[in-house]
Amino acid sequence: MDTQKHDKVFFTTFSAVVAFLGAFTLSIIFIANLLDEVPQDPAETARIEERIKPAGTVITDAAALMKVSAPAAARAPMTGAEVVAKVCSACHNSGLLGAPKTGVAADWAPRGSLAAQVASAIKGKNAMPARGGDPSLSDAEIKAAIEVLHKGS
Repeated sequence: MDTQKHDKVFFTTFSAVVAFLGAFTLSIIFIANLLDEVPQDPAETARIEERIKPAGTVITDAAALMKVSAPAAARAPMTGAEVVAKVCSACHNSGLLGAPKTGVAADWAPRGSLAAQVASAIKGKNAMPARGGDPSLSDAEIKAAIEVLHKGS
């Protein structure tokens, strides 16, 4: 078979496919324009706008963020036992992900001095996030919680 005949068949087929897709696209656009109805009722327009409004906004500018963010609510300082119950007990009571267990001296001994443990708790260590995941905790509350964890609840 002749090579030019193959090229002619390919070009004809390709052209037909492109023409069909172009006609199909134009017909879909035409049908969409026919079906597009803009509601004239202001109440209907308001309902639609309420339904499609964004769920929230993202603010990346630090100065603008400070203007819109609410100040942290003042709270009374928590005791070490309260901090342990609220933040620490989930992992330290069971030893989850290698966390030293509450009241088990052998688990806490290799972790260094109390000051070193407080510093680790403040900045986070291994799977534990900084401040145990509660950024509102003060250094004194973290220290009191670690003392409670050493003794056991």
